[in-house]
Amino acid sequence: MSGSRWGVYPGTFDPVTNGHTDIINRAAQVVDELIVGVAVNAGKEPLFSPDERLAMVQTEVADLDKDTASRINVKLFDNLLVNFVEQQNASVIIRGLRAVSDFEYEFQMAAMNSHLNNRVETVFLMASDKHQFISSRFVKEIGRLGGDVGHFVSEAVRDQLAARLEQGK
Repeated sequence: MSGSRWGVYPGTFDPVTNGHTDIINRAAQVVDELIVGVAVNAGKEPLFSPDERLAMVQTEVADLDKDTASRINVKLFDNLLVNFVEQQNASVIIRGLRAVSDFEYEFQMAAMNSHLNNRVETVFLMASDKHQFISSRFVKEIGRLGGDVGHFVSEAVRDQLAARLEQGK
């Protein structure tokens, strides 16, 4: 699509939460085409492999409105974010903010990314009220302790998380 604005929403998505899906859906309304970049990010010691996380995000995107889903691609990346953004011919990085505590880190990252590539703009989307407290880290911890994560992730992700945690016992 000529003249369209491409954006990248990066993350580890370990696992993808309802908060992530909300930002994906809303980001797709801000840009013409959206790439959800699933970071390989082995340094965070993810519970799920990159391919598993990619597939989870693809499933969540497929469940969105058909027109919205048709403008979203999900891809793995294992390089510097601004390089990935440039490789995708994108000009916008989308970042979600849950709380004020997220802002300082995200502000520093946006400044660093701008320094590395001043043609890339960072756009912050506030998490919806009902998703502000959700994080993948909390979801995994609740799951490990036997709590119900069904309010924070889709049914498919809940089942995958339960199966993975059961394997680890």
